[in-house]
Amino acid sequence: MLPTDLQAAIIDLDGTMVDTLGDFVVVLHRVLDELSLPRIERSIIERMVGKGSPHLIRSVLAHVGAPPGLYEQAWRSYQQHYLAINGEHATVYPGVAEGLRRLQAAGLKLACLTNKPSAFARPLLQAKGLAEFFQVVFGGDAFERQKPDPLPLRKTCEALGCAPQRTLVIGDSSNDAGAARAAGCPVLLVSYGYNHGEPIRSVPADGYLDSLAEVSRWL
Repeated sequence: MLPTDLQAAIIDLDGTMVDTLGDFVVVLHRVLDELSLPRIERSIIERMVGKGSPHLIRSVLAHVGAPPGLYEQAWRSYQQHYLAINGEHATVYPGVAEGLRRLQAAGLKLACLTNKPSAFARPLLQAKGLAEFFQVVFGGDAFERQKPDPLPLRKTCEALGCAPQRTLVIGDSSNDAGAARAAGCPVLLVSYGYNHGEPIRSVPADGYLDSLAEVSRWL
């Protein structure tokens, strides 16, 4: 059971509110083409998503056997291409807007916390009509560490003026769950996200959602 005195909710972006896998595939294929490296399958990219862009790029380079020294060049190329197509191949999951409205109707302050760089996250939320729901948005470069470290959650709770134990975390992966547990936040996980290719119900959480619109039954 969740606390009955919740004040806020912190919600992940990729795999939780927006299916951005199409963006990742297009951008990474362009990067690999520029570096004359072989493309990799969508299913493999899906398992690599969720731990921030630097981790994603390093994982992709390692998978194709590229030397680590190519990272800086790949990172510059990735930023250029991602900014150019951000959101074009991404879709909002069904029930997300309804779920956000229900959280607001319950009187909760809302924050978006993602490992995605801020320069990508804010325009994506704006383009998909979701920015208006959030009091604060923090990307993966907002703090010195990223999820699954609890620091970003604690800092976001501070920004909202809410105690961690009264702040619900909603995400799609073990990163979100691990960060929430370490920060002292209750956590719900959506069943349709990425989670590095692992079954989401194998990750301990306070509950699971097949749609964000289901969140009202937990409030």
